[in-house]
Amino acid sequence: MTKSVMATSGKIAVLTVATGLGSGYLPISGTCGSTVILLLHRFLFPNALTTQNWLSGSILLLIVIAVAVFTAEIAEKHYGVKDDGRVTIDEFAGYLVTVYCMPAGWIPAIAAFFVFRILDVVKPPPARALQSLHGGWGIVIDDILAGVYGCLLLNILFHWIL
Repeated sequence: MTKSVMATSGKIAVLTVATGLGSGYLPISGTCGSTVILLLHRFLFPNALTTQNWLSGSILLLIVIAVAVFTAEIAEKHYGVKDDGRVTIDEFAGYLVTVYCMPAGWIPAIAAFFVFRILDVVKPPPARALQSLHGGWGIVIDDILAGVYGCLLLNILFHWIL
């Protein structure tokens, strides 16, 4: 393989990840990206982020966040637009933070989906202000913070109230 073909293949792979496996090209891209990660979470690794697996879940979250920041920054440069709507890897990271240490199951996963989407749209302080950060962090950090808020809220609900 030539160097340019490898570079093109690498960029396609990065953009595929950054667009949430292409979900960023769909209408209502943030919601579509969140739907894709909801389904991936439930079908591929339903127990990875539960309380019983908190350590491996923490490692998984750190990897996903690092990949999100890296690919979002490359995608931002590629598209030439700050926080382009096609970039949905930030929804992947935010949703996974939301479900961290939650019980496994469809009800908690769907609750996390809706709570995360609401918080991602509303962007409670300081999430909106953090979007001004440069590069991949500016794209991802508001979703991470929405995920933290959602995680706290839902963990209180599912572990201490229900």
